[in-house]
Amino acid sequence: MPRRDLTFQPEHYYHLYNRGNDRNPIFFERENYLHFLRLVRRHLLEQTLHVLAYCLMPNHYHLLVRCRTNEVSGAMQRLAMAYTKAMNRRYNRVGSLFQGQFQAIGVQSDEYLYHLTRYIHLNPVKAGIVSHPQDWEFSSYLEYAGLRAGTLPKLDVLQQQFASEAEYQVFLKPDDHLPDMTRAFVTNLKALMLDE
Repeated sequence: MPRRDLTFQPEHYYHLYNRGNDRNPIFFERENYLHFLRLVRRHLLEQTLHVLAYCLMPNHYHLLVRCRTNEVSGAMQRLAMAYTKAMNRRYNRVGSLFQGQFQAIGVQSDEYLYHLTRYIHLNPVKAGIVSHPQDWEFSSYLEYAGLRAGTLPKLDVLQQQFASEAEYQVFLKPDDHLPDMTRAFVTNLKALMLDE
């Protein structure tokens, strides 16, 4: 497996993501999504990362994290192995579930950070799975929009940018309501992702 060029640094933000091998599903039923979130808590939250936003899709996932340590790769590998073993046992399958190692992009600015949360939370809408982000259970959008109590810390930069949860909901309206500069930013962000 090729070595990652990115060095994880404590207190820095990263977008972590991966998809199913050959673009196949990684979640097959509701319990799979919940099991993955339990494994995230066990392998990532307890020691290595603060997960600030997430979206689990049928064949991929997105995590926006802030590192507590630089041991991210090992923790993500343990997460992927634990989840793959569980799915292989549950569905009597063998082999890799994920398409190689997870991908990581360092977040370099506050603007990128809040557009990234928008991108993550709109993923199920863009994929045509739901019409509104609040209709997708397996995303942190519900916490950000004030529609579900949660335990994840919200991004300080978003709380500074948006005066209320209602303003964040407006920020997630379709791209055609965005200013041209913001729309270009979101288009460039999409070009970096696996799910496009």
